[in-house]
Amino acid sequence: MTNDPLSPQSNDSQKRLLLALALSFAATAAYTFFFAPKTPEGVQGADAGVEVAGTVDAGTPGVAAVPPPGMAEDAGTPAQAGETPPPPVRTADFARPEVKYTFSSEGAGLTSAVLQGVKMREQQSLTVKQGFEKLFGKEIPPPPQMNVAHPVQGQPLPLAVTIEGGAPLAANTRYAVQEGATGPGGSVTFTGRQGPWEVTKTVLWPREGFEFAYTLQVRNTSAQAQTGELKLHYSRAIDPEFEHAPSFFGGVGNLSRSACWVDDKLHKLSPGDKPPEETRGQIAFFGIDQQYFLSALYPLDGALAGHCTLTASPTAREVSAGFPLNVGPGGTATFRFGGYLGPKDPELLRPVPGAELRTVAGLSTTPFHPLLEDTVDFGIWAVVCKLLLAIMKFFHGIVGNWGFSIILLTVVVKLALLPLTYRSMVSMEAVKVLQPKMDEIRKKFADDKERQNLEIMKLYQEAKVNPLGGCLPLLIQMPVWIALFTSLRNSFEIYGEPFIGPIWRDLTYKDPTYLLPLALGVSMIITQKMQPQMMDAAQAKMMTWVMPIIFTFTLLQYPAGLSLYIFTNNVLSIGQQYGLRKWLDRKKNQSGGGTPAVVTAGGGKRK
Repeated sequence: MTNDPLSPQSNDSQKRLLLALALSFAATAAYTFFFAPKTPEGVQGADAGVEVAGTVDAGTPGVAAVPPPGMAEDAGTPAQAGETPPPPVRTADFARPEVKYTFSSEGAGLTSAVLQGVKMREQQSLTVKQGFEKLFGKEIPPPPQMNVAHPVQGQPLPLAVTIEGGAPLAANTRYAVQEGATGPGGSVTFTGRQGPWEVTKTVLWPREGFEFAYTLQVRNTSAQAQTGELKLHYSRAIDPEFEHAPSFFGGVGNLSRSACWVDDKLHKLSPGDKPPEETRGQIAFFGIDQQYFLSALYPLDGALAGHCTLTASPTAREVSAGFPLNVGPGGTATFRFGGYLGPKDPELLRPVPGAELRTVAGLSTTPFHPLLEDTVDFGIWAVVCKLLLAIMKFFHGIVGNWGFSIILLTVVVKLALLPLTYRSMVSMEAVKVLQPKMDEIRKKFADDKERQNLEIMKLYQEAKVNPLGGCLPLLIQMPVWIALFTSLRNSFEIYGEPFIGPIWRDLTYKDPTYLLPLALGVSMIITQKMQPQMMDAAQAKMMTWVMPIIFTFTLLQYPAGLSLYIFTNNVLSIGQQYGLRKWLDRKKNQSGGGTPAVVTAGGGKRK
């Protein structure tokens, strides 16, 4: 026999192959169109051969997506001789007021969990052009709703489980789906089998809220004891368009982090960070922690011994929690978890898990508290941040606008610092009176800077003047600025909240028009010019022009709410300085018939 493709035998073989394929195609087509049984109209099920998406509200049965014949062997457990073939792939949607959930039976995990509501959106970044277009009334499409369970390609679905050990269970095991009305808010149950394992997952919802109860029952169907490690997975794919890393001149950032609370420490991992060395211990909760949103799973019965694996890349965040699994012949191991997929609002996180969630899960009402509210991290500024937020919430309850609440907060802080501001003005006026003598000293010791500074300090001591008194209000304002900045970048209450109409549409994000930080810079220059100069001309020029420009450039990418606070503070300072100066001048004239009196920083005066 020849292998030459041009030989007569080869040509005949190709012709026969083509003829056989043509006859097979014709026979298949004839059977499909003339002899195959038709599915009755309106019937849906595993034999329909079509994918239909349904919505389930409070346990109403949905519909399934069924693959073409032969697809059952493409995922999950392959159908082998004598074994029951795996169930077809199905989807089930549960539309609740707070979250719209979509599950897949392939892995019995989430393919999406879309938060509902105006504020439950990705953080949008506008260009300068778009910012001004929005300022003048043009409609800009809003960012997409926040999907906190976007699957990572090639990785287990969120809420999927695997078993590692001698008898593994794959993440993409096929599960049968049963939707029902168990529990106040509905439920869905998945049942899957692979090897000796039969896994039943039940998700139950309370009447309302962002929580759910998630029960795992792992049954050993074999006649031998089985050991291994049960791993529960959660992941989220990231669109870099809506997340960016923090930097000094580039903004506060809003990167998601893989997170796991082990013992008394919260481990977090962002892209570029070094993975934590040890995450073994008592696991209280784990999930994906974003700036204003949280996806978390936690044991309902109390912290469980296990370990976490955290992974973070520019396009994905993943976390898996592993727990030891030991099941005797015919025995069942049960794991009960609570879940929270929603905003990082302390008022919502503090009561999780509530009594209703534990009742739904069939547990006692004495809750284990996983401290989810600690993911709202104010750091060392926690006391000041909470005080500022309390004041702003009080004003928000009155005026109904977070921008005006920030303005009123500025007024409160300004009034609280008024005594210090008065002392500062007194100190600056005293320095102003000494300015001619200071100029003489600079001329006399122009070539000896050290002697010059010593003589000026001696002059301050003789006049009982504190040259740093004018800086005291600024030094006290700095912690307020830092605390307000920290509050804005961690408070869901202010997230997505506008100031005035289309202007500054999100006080926790930068002003896309840059008008507010530029106005801040101008007000800072005016403030500096109104203050007495306590330094030479070169230093005074730097303080008047260079520092405000650097400060403004820094704040271009920072939250608009922070710029609004500092701008309001500067405007109040200008009015305050003008009023106090007029009052001090009047006191000087009254004290000596027009002869200026030097008012010392200690509150006294001398001619």
